[in-house]
Amino acid sequence: MKITVATTFIAYLLFVAGANAFVSRPTRSSLTSLWRGLRPSAVSRSALGMAGNNYQHALIFDCDGVIIETEELHRLAYNAAFKAADLSIDGKPVDWSVEYYDVLQNTVGGGIPKMLYHFRTTMGGKFPTQESGTKAAPETEEEEQALVEQLQKHKTQLYKEFVSEKAVPRPGVIELMDEALEDPRIAVGVCSASTKAAVTKVLDVVLGEERRQKLDVCILGDDVSKLKPDPMIYVAAAEKLGIEPNKCVVVEDSMVGLRAAKGACMKCLITYTSSTASEDFYGEGADAKVPELEAAGVNLDMIFGPMREKG
Repeated sequence: MKITVATTFIAYLLFVAGANAFVSRPTRSSLTSLWRGLRPSAVSRSALGMAGNNYQHALIFDCDGVIIETEELHRLAYNAAFKAADLSIDGKPVDWSVEYYDVLQNTVGGGIPKMLYHFRTTMGGKFPTQESGTKAAPETEEEEQALVEQLQKHKTQLYKEFVSEKAVPRPGVIELMDEALEDPRIAVGVCSASTKAAVTKVLDVVLGEERRQKLDVCILGDDVSKLKPDPMIYVAAAEKLGIEPNKCVVVEDSMVGLRAAKGACMKCLITYTSSTASEDFYGEGADAKVPELEAAGVNLDMIFGPMREKG
């Protein structure tokens, strides 16, 4: 049976099942253990539950692939950084194809973990030489870490340049965010595994500084010790907002992000991209998926109306 976007969409497919359709919320002890991994800059009095608010729910956006479709910009920036360093393995330049990057972004969260996964897993432990082979491949874990950190720093600089030139928001995301920001019952945030430098640039370019500063929470890859698919970043957001995880809705685009959201016991709406369209999101627990927020007519009432009715 063919099901259209309209009939599959949110109002009843996403949340009518209610809290019983989801795993138990994290215990206090599990939240405490996750909090030990947070960087100090991410922790505040409100994050420790010491500041009250009137929020009933939270709407949390991933950045890359959700606010803007940036994965191709990331791939181009990685390849440009690889080329600038003249990386090669067995005489072949290091270059990530579109198809391979699709695999990476649905397997590993964060830039440094992606590179380490590539060299240690995909390449069977082979790290690249540099400068046309005149600079030997790293031999220790410390040297490996230093190399990927150097590459990540240059990649971030290149990515910020690409964002300034090419970034535009995905259809419907600004409208949904603005609707949520105007609703005093809804906390609004961004949680991204990317670095603070990269995400801040994206948000300032696409959202504008004024809108970005209205966000109630913004937790980035620099703020946590474990990246997606680990749920730490979303657990941290719920704690900082003082909202129970089952009252939070995450908007994600990838399998890595979905696993992080569900691991935090949150509901998750997938707005997939061409790179992630073939993933089995429902099989991994997604509550709904749409190709574009605008095309599906997504609004706050569709998302939170049934949740409010169920209390």
